Amino acid sequence: MALHTAGLIVMVGFYLLVMAIGIWASVKSKRMEKSSLSGQMEVSFLANRRVTLAVGVFTMTATWVGGAFIIGVAETVYDPTKGLVWALIPLQMSLSFIIGGLFFAKPMRDKKYITMMDPFQEKYGKTLTGLLAVVPFISEVMWVPVTLISLGVTVSVFSDLPLSLCIWISAAVAILYTVLGGLYSVAFTDVIQLTLVFCSLWLCAPFVLASDVYSDLSLTVFNHTHQEPWLGRLDPDDMWRWIDNFLAMSVGNLAFQDFHQRTLSSSSTSTARMMCFIAAGVVLVLGIPPVLIGAVAASTDWNMTSYGSPSPYERGEAAMVLPIVLLHLTPTAVFVVGMGAIAGAAMSSTDSCLLAATSIFTTNIYKLIRNQVSDRELQWVIRITILVVGIGGTSLTYLDSRVLVFWILSSDLTYTIMLPQLICVLFIRISNSYGATAGYIVAFVMRVLCGEPVFSLPAVLRFPDGTVEDGVYIQRWPFKTICMLSSLLSIVAVSFMASLLFNKGILPENWDVFKVKAWGGLSPPEGAPESDNDNEKVASEPMLNSKC
Repeated sequence: MALHTAGLIVMVGFYLLVMAIGIWASVKSKRMEKSSLSGQMEVSFLANRRVTLAVGVFTMTATWVGGAFIIGVAETVYDPTKGLVWALIPLQMSLSFIIGGLFFAKPMRDKKYITMMDPFQEKYGKTLTGLLAVVPFISEVMWVPVTLISLGVTVSVFSDLPLSLCIWISAAVAILYTVLGGLYSVAFTDVIQLTLVFCSLWLCAPFVLASDVYSDLSLTVFNHTHQEPWLGRLDPDDMWRWIDNFLAMSVGNLAFQDFHQRTLSSSSTSTARMMCFIAAGVVLVLGIPPVLIGAVAASTDWNMTSYGSPSPYERGEAAMVLPIVLLHLTPTAVFVVGMGAIAGAAMSSTDSCLLAATSIFTTNIYKLIRNQVSDRELQWVIRITILVVGIGGTSLTYLDSRVLVFWILSSDLTYTIMLPQLICVLFIRISNSYGATAGYIVAFVMRVLCGEPVFSLPAVLRFPDGTVEDGVYIQRWPFKTICMLSSLLSIVAVSFMASLLFNKGILPENWDVFKVKAWGGLSPPEGAPESDNDNEKVASEPMLNSKC
């Protein structure tokens, strides 16, 4: 692709607009930090819990509907090996928000937690929580390449530079912007992001549909025309894998810090729940245009376009199909506006995952290492963590350039390991540190043994009906769900057994390293006295002192 000067200028303009809003919001955040009675982390990570319903809906939706969402959906619908049946992210996100609003928002917001790991710290203690926090931290790091790949794709279309170089340029911009402010910056830039995405997508879709280079979508959805039908195909052998991915991408997202950071920052519990339900509807509406664009791409005779033959899929450019369609099937002005807005949206989404990873590391891992941390030290820890997470996440893009790959992998981790832990710590009173440790080990070991082609991990634990493709064993059974359920059952069973053994005196009390007997096998009561023993489940000071 040749250099597109006008598009590059507009894209830079969008970047500068979002940057300017981020800087303005960061200045406002610093002023509030000086006048607020809350701790610095509550102001930085939760915007002092003053996010209104309107802003909350924007930031909840925009966090997930970024460049990766838009480009990834279009790419999957267009991909002749996938199709629409494998591109149900809008439905999965909507379901995730509804479940989160019904069951998770209230218990988390009522307790005024700072991160999703605070209930673990309250129930299991700092040490075990610090170990458990590694998983959501890694998941957030793996989310970084999802947004950066979409940013790099946009820059690559405009500049004709290699994709890898564009990704690093985009990462530098995103890291610089994220260092400048906390959740206030993220929330206000999300308002701009979602507005731009909504307007640009629904502006571009009619122009794409008005072009005359593609066949009737009602025919190509079921019939092989220029490529396989864009509806896709779900073979019986792939049914369990499809269900596995659907669950991982829906309920698995409830174990992401990004989701809970939005509900915890809301001005009230009712606001937190309502923003989830409204966002569930908005995300479905925003999923329609990329589906249509992907369908048009699958139905297009590329010989009739300025792009020519072979098709984007045959050239290995399926990940860039959305910008390619906008460039070759719409007027220049529409292309420029659409791509510039998507670039701004992707950059704004990147700061969300960087901030989420930083909040978990700072609150639940670093403060485990250093109990007494000054505000100045905390500021530098936040900045350095953002830099390290940004560089580490960007490096992962060398493993695979497909947008949805890392989205699925990050959801995989949260689904198999963290979701059962979160369910137990919030809703199963008998769960304790022994069960949490057992569930963690079971989920981690089983997931590693099941293998992962992206990281060249061989499948040692092979479920029946699998197949070998290019020398790699592909699981047909829903192994992620099996890992998750195994972890959930392990937590409950081991917690019950440990409680029974120690409370009945079957095992001596001096073996009870997690002090289960001290609490009768249940979570410590509210207002329980603090202890020098970390295992007696003392909550973090900022969490207990936070105010609405």
